[in-house]
Amino acid sequence: MSAKEFDRMFDDGEDISEYLDFATARHLNLEPKRVNIDFPSWVVQGLDDEAKRLGVTRQSLVKLWIAEKLEAHRHTK
Repeated sequence: MSAKEFDRMFDDGEDISEYLDFATARHLNLEPKRVNIDFPSWVVQGLDDEAKRLGVTRQSLVKLWIAEKLEAHRHTK
C-alpha cells in the first residue's frame, strides 16, 4: 500500500488498524528526555520530605509538580 492510499483511507475515516504495528507504536511528545537541574540542598531536602510523605520518589514528585504547573499555566492563557 502506498503512503498516499494510507493517507486517503485515514482521511476518509476508514479502519487502518490492520496496517499498523501497535507493538512498535509511540506517542509523540511522550518519550522521556533527560534533563539535569541543580537545586540548593534545602530544596532537595524539602522534595525528599514531601516525596516520602506521599510515598513516591523525588523524581515522580518533581515531574508531577512541573506537569501540574504547566497544565495550570496552559489554562490561564
